[in-house]
Amino acid sequence: MADSQRFPLRIVDGLRLDKPLRDALMPARIVLDEAGRERMLPRFFYEIQSWTQATEIRLAPGFALAEFIQTDVREAAPLRGFPRYIPCAITMMALCLERFREVVGTFVHIAANGGYRSPRHAAGTTASPHSWGTAVNIYRIGDVYLDSRDAVERYAALARQELPSVWTRPYGTHRGQTTDHLHLDFGYVVSTPREAPERHLEFDVERRAS
Repeated sequence: MADSQRFPLRIVDGLRLDKPLRDALMPARIVLDEAGRERMLPRFFYEIQSWTQATEIRLAPGFALAEFIQTDVREAAPLRGFPRYIPCAITMMALCLERFREVVGTFVHIAANGGYRSPRHAAGTTASPHSWGTAVNIYRIGDVYLDSRDAVERYAALARQELPSVWTRPYGTHRGQTTDHLHLDFGYVVSTPREAPERHLEFDVERRAS
């Protein structure tokens, strides 16, 4: 019975991946956020074998895994194909987004490059919560495109009301603001599932040195 209930994706230790993947994912690396605070990047990832698998697996009733991993050539080259790796906290993100979908009562559309993207993605910074799998950019809700102040601010307020821990980017044209999507951000959550591989200190030291 336990096997039938297990999440179908294999958990991998990012420090055990080949060097090109480690260089792109930067597992367990310390980076600085916009305020200069230290943040540790995720170490454990789900391994996705194919796009077919990503479209078949649902992280929540209203969201397939594929919706969170759509990227283009701005993503680091080792992460454009398969297998692909995504932080384990993505399951928490999906549950929060499912709650938001229930509140708005219609489809919620994640933008390309608006779900998970690696620290080496050209569109972001190393300390973007997108690299933790805990932020999404939503460009459309039902038939409403989020490209106006009214739409962005209305849905941002609704998200903050229903998801107390969420942070939303303000509407505007300055750095850190947005005019064409709703940014939902749950911070720098690092998830270590029960099934995660055992940690070995000696192995960690060796990997970090390389």
